[in-house]
Amino acid sequence: MTYQSGRHFLQIPGPTNVPERILLAMARSTIDHRGPAFAELGLEVLTGLKGVFKTEHPVVIFPASGTGAWEAALVNTLSPGDRVLMFETGQFANLWKTLAESLEISVDFVPGDWRRGIEAVVVQDRLVADTGHRIKAVCAVHNETSTGVTSNIAAVRSAIDAASHPALLMVDTISSLACMDYRHDEWGVDVTVSGSQKGLMLPPGLSFTAVSPKSLAASESSGFLKSYWRWADMLAANEKGFFPYTPATNLFYGLKEALAMLDEEGLEAVFARHARHAEATRRAVRAWGLEVLCANPEEYSQSLTAVLMPDGRDADAFRSVVLDNFDMSLGSGLGRMAGKIFRIGHLGDFNDLTLGGTLVGVEMGLRLFGLDNAGGGVDAAMDYLTEVRRA
Repeated sequence: MTYQSGRHFLQIPGPTNVPERILLAMARSTIDHRGPAFAELGLEVLTGLKGVFKTEHPVVIFPASGTGAWEAALVNTLSPGDRVLMFETGQFANLWKTLAESLEISVDFVPGDWRRGIEAVVVQDRLVADTGHRIKAVCAVHNETSTGVTSNIAAVRSAIDAASHPALLMVDTISSLACMDYRHDEWGVDVTVSGSQKGLMLPPGLSFTAVSPKSLAASESSGFLKSYWRWADMLAANEKGFFPYTPATNLFYGLKEALAMLDEEGLEAVFARHARHAEATRRAVRAWGLEVLCANPEEYSQSLTAVLMPDGRDADAFRSVVLDNFDMSLGSGLGRMAGKIFRIGHLGDFNDLTLGGTLVGVEMGLRLFGLDNAGGGVDAAMDYLTEVRRA
């Protein structure tokens, strides 16, 4: 392969670029995971994660991707044959549904067009109709990574309460945690799952699960056989900072550094930065004459922007032009959006100049792809970012 100078621009919606501080932290020598130094590390990261989830209750860490946390959420709280309510907001909602069905869980799946989030009124209507309380959980994806659409979780909780329904609320925050405001306790969420490779700026390999007292009570009567995914074993070991099996020690070093970075910037500042870059990106998209996939401005993602290509133009072919010419990776369309959209990730360790370089690469790529009228996007983004800094 021909050498390409400069760094690779990884602008997919995760895994995100890992900051040098975190890489250096992970380069430390591995320590005894049964010794006192690790116990101190374990307690520190378990406590720090509570602040990110905005919870006073336990957070469980599994050596896994977010998919593992999905499964753990279901098998710890439900039993085979139980019914759950899910919503087709995109590819990852579909994958969670498939996983649930493989566990012999019955899924009431509300269809969607992949351009809108969960409608709270539909949640309430479905639960009011469930007079026998057969639905044991409502499962929602907060930020759909495949579409750039965010659902209003507080409104979902209000709908459950309005229906006076006892269902658990489970939420996927894999591409929203540490990118946009999320409140596990205040919003009455019972199980929140997330992963290390997006807003937390780590490589893939850790999954996180925040659990409520209600979900812990449900876990005591769960009918699923489980071993690796059993919360009770994990929580018992966690009390002293340890884990029931070998943890991903060096990723914990990185997690400690990531939590320190978030604390130094402040979560509210992190959220504001993500919102600023998301808005700048959308302004660039409109200036290019393209359309943001998310149809409702109130549901725009702060983590990524999914962009519709014009009819007859293949998004994957465009992504290849950008990769070949500028060494930049953009997110592909998944599922029903394959070949129709590309996704710009603007989450994690990201600043104005990183966004500027990303948008320059996209704009030049659009011109090379034959969309000669696609200009002015970079200027529109720069104007907005400059205006915000002057304010």
